[in-house]
Formats: sequence, C-alpha cells, structure tokens
Amino acid sequence: MAVTLRLMRFGKKMSPFYRIVAIDKRKKRDGAYIEKVGTYNPMRDPAEITIEKKKFDYWTEKGAQISEGLGKLLKNPKNVNFTE
Repeated sequence: MAVTLRLMRFGKKMSPFYRIVAIDKRKKRDGAYIEKVGTYNPMRDPAEITIEKKKFDYWTEKGAQISEGLGKLLKNPKNVNFTE
C-alpha cells in the first residue's frame, strides 16, 4: 500500500480548515484515512500549522510520500509547530 501525507479539507465555504493525514495514495482527498498527523488553519494570521512529530517521523520513515501541497507548506519552517 502506497501511503501519502496530504491535506484533507474541512470547514465551511470561504472558511477552510485542513487536517494533515496519512492516507492510501489511491483514496479520494476526503476519503477514509489511516491516521491524523496534524492540522493546518490558513484563516489565522499567520497561517497555523501543527504537526505531531512522532507520527510525522513514523510515516516518513515507513516511506510515506509528502504531497505537493503539503510540501509547499513545510518549506517555510517558521510557521510549523511540531508537538509531542
């Protein structure tokens, strides 16, 4: 099974909120996921990204790919909060 770390959209119209999840690459964006890894709230100023470090490291060590959108968010490390 090919696992990807990607964004899953929640929230209402014009007020997005995202979960960062580990999901099978072949599933839909909002399909059933394996594990929640973090959150992303673009409506805050500055945007708020929270990631559970242990889960993120576990999935990347297992070979999970990081999606293009999540990769762009992680390029700016000062907005990312890693929690235990």
